[in-house]
Amino acid sequence: MTTQTETSIPAMGTEDLQRLVEVAQLVTAARDAMSDEIVTRLSWAMSEGLTLLDRLTRNEGLMHLLKVLDRQDTQYLLIALSDAIHEASQEIPANPPATGGLGCLMRVVRDPGTQEGLRLLSVIGKHLSHSMREQHRHG
Repeated sequence: MTTQTETSIPAMGTEDLQRLVEVAQLVTAARDAMSDEIVTRLSWAMSEGLTLLDRLTRNEGLMHLLKVLDRQDTQYLLIALSDAIHEASQEIPANPPATGGLGCLMRVVRDPGTQEGLRLLSVIGKHLSHSMREQHRHG
């Protein structure tokens, strides 16, 4: 008379048994490596991580920002902004310092990139102040 366990073991192949042995060895090694200090540090890190996650998900402003950042048009703006930051970090050290004066300022102001940058900041400022006023009115 055979039991169910005895009939299922011969059905397993050598590779399956080898994998099972490897998993058992991995679990044993992990258990052996878990000292009291590691367990304490892991539990502290998990506790802090959960606390941080709770704070982040309760922050209405951050959650709204994450929703906005997930939109495709905002993704394009973020990519452009990160590219601009990288290019500026390369360009500024490679060029000599500005000489100053009205002539230098006029050259900078005539640059279409400067004008577009100022326009971008102006549009962001306009919408930011409108949004802040609306929030203040509605509490």
